[in-house]
Amino acid sequence: MSAKNLPDWISILIFIILVVFGWMNILSASMGENSSFHGFDFSEIYTKQAVWIALSFLLAILILMIESKFYQRFSSLIYLISLLSLVGLFIFGRTISGQTAWYSFGSFSIQPAEFVKASTALALANYLSDIQTDIASFKHQVNAFVILFIPAVLILGQPDPGSALIYAAFIFPLYREGLSEGYLLFGFSVILLFVTTLLYGSIWVSLGVALIIGSVLFLGKQRKHLLRILIIGVASILFSFSVSYIFENVFQQHHRDRFDVVLGKASDLKGIGYNTHQSIVAIGSGGWSGKGWKEGTQTKGNFVPEQHTDYIFSTVGEEWGFIGSAGMVLLFVFLIGRIIFLAERQRSTFSRVYGYGVAGVLFVHFTVNIGMVIGILPTVGIPLPFLSYGGSSLWGFTILLFIFLRLDADRKQITGS
Repeated sequence: MSAKNLPDWISILIFIILVVFGWMNILSASMGENSSFHGFDFSEIYTKQAVWIALSFLLAILILMIESKFYQRFSSLIYLISLLSLVGLFIFGRTISGQTAWYSFGSFSIQPAEFVKASTALALANYLSDIQTDIASFKHQVNAFVILFIPAVLILGQPDPGSALIYAAFIFPLYREGLSEGYLLFGFSVILLFVTTLLYGSIWVSLGVALIIGSVLFLGKQRKHLLRILIIGVASILFSFSVSYIFENVFQQHHRDRFDVVLGKASDLKGIGYNTHQSIVAIGSGGWSGKGWKEGTQTKGNFVPEQHTDYIFSTVGEEWGFIGSAGMVLLFVFLIGRIIFLAERQRSTFSRVYGYGVAGVLFVHFTVNIGMVIGILPTVGIPLPFLSYGGSSLWGFTILLFIFLRLDADRKQITGS
């Protein structure tokens, strides 16, 4: 890599800050009331994470050393191999907490779903950059959604609905490349109908839909769109009446319980809602400036289960307070904004689409994780990028980000589709 093709140092600096800050909070979350730091003990999770971090830095360097054209040329092969790694889990995978999502090699485990996000982003970018692909065409829209649908279904079968949910993030690059906003409106409407039906029931939601349609037809005088409006209304009402079946037969019991807690239909502070309740208590106790690093009483008392993984933000809130939490949030926002800025200056469709894919994945991970930790979204079990404990997670996000930084470094050499 020549001197003039250096990767974006601002993104790399934010990456390093987030990773180091994450390790500091993992160290704090792994130390109980009567324990202290006595050096690097390989039986401790903070030491294991330090090893993962060191290896992730080496991985980042390796990715930056590979010729940028490699990622587009072999994107389909990488995608295929990643799908096979998901299929292999149903035969050789190890089941942990009810999910068959890991390959185990002694004490070493790998979760392939964390790496498939990058391969899917590459495959989608490669497809959309094909000169014959027109995202306005329904056929090409279907093909693009199939690329996203296959890994999501395989991951859902583990079952890991949280990781499968992340594939909704790829709507961002699709939208950027010209996908109709109707898809976004459709997705938002489905979610709104689903939640309101759970809250108020099918009858009241159906009456509300009928009232809205009647008002639109009467006040807006949309007679020429009468058939289309009626079809949308009937479909909405039918979907509303199907919500109960979907909720009871597709969702597992613990997923239903989590929805009920978030929606205020149930209060289970000692059961399914325990993690979230304790997390909210820990964050609230941090106040403006926090209790200080390794001084969090909720953290030291191990009141928040899985605090070093999915609930690491509760440690940030307790020990670093509102100021530290806001600073971390701003770093994420700036990183995602920076990636979008870099994506827009690409000369190739492939690099731009991949960049938007990276930004979308980071945004959904960040939003959903913090949303569940502070109790405004159901717990779905996805990590906070760069901060949560886990080698597969850290490596997956490192690969995702640094492939794009390599593409950006060579943007003047990568042109056209």
